[in-house]
Amino acid sequence: MVSVTVEEAKPENNAQPTRAHIIVIGNAKGGSGKSTTGMHVIVSLLTLGYRVGAIDLDGKQKTLGRYIENRQDFVSKKNIDLPMPALRVIEPSEKKNLDEAQSDERTRFVSALQELVYANDFVVVDCPGADSFISKLGHSFADTLLTPMNDSFIDLDLLAKVDEATFEVERPSWYSEMVWEQRKRRALIDKHQIDWVVMRNRLSHTDAHNKRHIEKILEKLAERISFRSAPGFGERVIFRELFLKGLTMLDLQKKGVGIKMSMSHVAARQEVRHLIKSLNLPGVSDKAEEL
Repeated sequence: MVSVTVEEAKPENNAQPTRAHIIVIGNAKGGSGKSTTGMHVIVSLLTLGYRVGAIDLDGKQKTLGRYIENRQDFVSKKNIDLPMPALRVIEPSEKKNLDEAQSDERTRFVSALQELVYANDFVVVDCPGADSFISKLGHSFADTLLTPMNDSFIDLDLLAKVDEATFEVERPSWYSEMVWEQRKRRALIDKHQIDWVVMRNRLSHTDAHNKRHIEKILEKLAERISFRSAPGFGERVIFRELFLKGLTMLDLQKKGVGIKMSMSHVAARQEVRHLIKSLNLPGVSDKAEEL
């Protein structure tokens, strides 16, 4: 069992600390836009004035960590002021024994949470795109679980097996079952209900049969395995280009950034607003229009 609670991370000599709301970005498939989504959630919350911590659980690939490091480099080179999260990266354990390796990673993750969860308003955890111990552990801490998925049947297969002729849902996938297990265990431990949000990402800007089929399937699946759907980001080159600078759509209008806003950028920024509002984070939804 990997489910635990943030009580383990509670600092000593503090009877009633206020802890951060934990947002876990999870998807067992790579290339779904987890780190881009996570970075935009982080900067959105920072822009609204919240204190934000970030934990990258994929210490090998370290995409979110590199994104934040690129942001720090850009800020230093341009000598400008952009909001920054407190970052922790969990490297893979070097221990050979499986039990010892898992215990090592678990200890370092809980330690990172201890540093961040009572010093911030939100902590965003980016999980590896794989079925791993550290990914399951990250999922078990979620208050909000956000799962980005590309708008395709390939990514939909992560959530459910779908009949190719009727498009009916035959059964949930192993990932959906894993999330369900973590939600049950979390409810037994501290009675918390993880809010699972599935975000359709890289949406095409034209109508298509594929797009409509996926929308209908997700509506049925949401009722069956209890998740909410959220609007995602369109298929825009700008989201990929900003990585090297460590920027998000919310940074482009700031003084000194040096990127001219286009109508496409304005539309992308609005997509970010819609996502933040739909997450229903405590105290945030009403402020989303300020972004």
